[in-house]
Amino acid sequence: MPKYRSKLEDKETDILFEAILSLKSIEDCYRFFEDVCTVKEIKSMTQRFHVARLLDEGKKYTEIEEETNASTATISRISRVLNYGEKGYEIGFKSLKKKNK
Repeated sequence: MPKYRSKLEDKETDILFEAILSLKSIEDCYRFFEDVCTVKEIKSMTQRFHVARLLDEGKKYTEIEEETNASTATISRISRVLNYGEKGYEIGFKSLKKKNK
């Protein structure tokens, strides 16, 4: 199977991702992301991942909208990504399940 190639791939992004992968604890993640991202960016990523998890669990848009305060446009976009994207959310879900076993 050929190596996955992202449209975003470049040397500096590789270095950023290597730094993220080297973090050892939730506390390290909070410190790193609070320095690298704005609060709004972190909250947006958190909300998108929450929406994706709920979609993956089969929840309805109305339930997701109520639980996450995400717009139906955001929920729809994440649904499209889950169905037609690069399978990044799936990789994250599988990694979490494996870690929590």
